[in-house]
Amino acid sequence: MKTEEVTEVTLMAYVDGELPPAKRHEVEEHIRASSEAAELVALLKASRVDYQGAFATQNLPPVPDSLTQKIAAMSRAHAGKTAAPTVASAVNDSAMPASAKAPAAPVRSRLRTVPAWLAAACVAGAFCGGLFLRLGPLLEHGAPGSTVASNLSPWVQAATGYQKLYTRNTLAYVNETAETSSKTVDDIRRDDGLALRIPDLRSAGLTFKTVQRLRFNNKPLVQIVYQPEKGEPVALCVMKDVKPDQAVSGQDVDAMRVVTWRQAELSYALIGKPDGVDLNALGKRISNREVEQLFGDADSVFPSIASVS
Repeated sequence: MKTEEVTEVTLMAYVDGELPPAKRHEVEEHIRASSEAAELVALLKASRVDYQGAFATQNLPPVPDSLTQKIAAMSRAHAGKTAAPTVASAVNDSAMPASAKAPAAPVRSRLRTVPAWLAAACVAGAFCGGLFLRLGPLLEHGAPGSTVASNLSPWVQAATGYQKLYTRNTLAYVNETAETSSKTVDDIRRDDGLALRIPDLRSAGLTFKTVQRLRFNNKPLVQIVYQPEKGEPVALCVMKDVKPDQAVSGQDVDAMRVVTWRQAELSYALIGKPDGVDLNALGKRISNREVEQLFGDADSVFPSIASVS
């Protein structure tokens, strides 16, 4: 059997028990002959999760037809972009000497590669279902073609990569009320121990849309999302950090503006595309508490921060 006939997709189908008997026998022969295929199968088996069973225990709203259609369209578009190069390379490879062919990427490296369309679909799906997200596995290596500033903290790099997936269409799936947002803020203050303040940024042309509890390296990371009148969403991300205070500073990462500062044992990152909003100036206003606050006063929950901030 030709090696190229057994792809990672085929091996995934094998692990999931979706192959017919004849094809399964062929794949098993290939696995016995290929240590790399055997390693990949072992990794796939180790990573199997009963997603259907896990979601069956969740009281989730039905997935909107519009979201299903959008993800299907994204999948078709991605398949269309990759199909032609695959055929071309297969034709050319037969004429290339073995030494000229690029070495295959390690199995683990290939497994970590997440297409941008799939990551974006995960973001939209998480909004729809109200899921609790972990940033590390999805974005720890950055989006394809991205440039990450080396002086940014790892969590800021991850949050920036996550924010790049946001569009106005993403926020169209948010169905959050003042009550649900207030409960999320209370949970963050109580369970995560963060003296969280939700700035009211309407004076800067930004409308509050949602607050999310994320995780990075098993530590709480809060993302507060705002939507401008025009342009893409802006996020204020907050994480616990006991290092000394640090003044507001900004830099550009790809097409994103990232403004960071540290204050009262909390580290902040204001992230977005600079479309009509001066994020540097806005970061200073937030740091100086020159904006109102939504959902109660954190000082009443953490009195000690009033004299520190």
